[in-house]
Amino acid sequence: MDQVDLGGASWRKATASGDNGQCVEVATNLPGVVAVRDSKDPSGPALAFTPAQWRSFIGRVNTGAFDV
Repeated sequence: MDQVDLGGASWRKATASGDNGQCVEVATNLPGVVAVRDSKDPSGPALAFTPAQWRSFIGRVNTGAFDV
């Protein structure tokens, strides 16, 4: 995926994440892109996925494929 302009991203994090800063933020409002960043470093780098890639990743997380 090429570099993506995230200027219009609306970032959100899970309501259960609390205020400890140990979470990621996700933006799903950009066409064809799901962006993910570290909530402790909002000006830092972000990862950009296609919606299909993001669904696949979340599906694997939900089935316990990763040690999280």
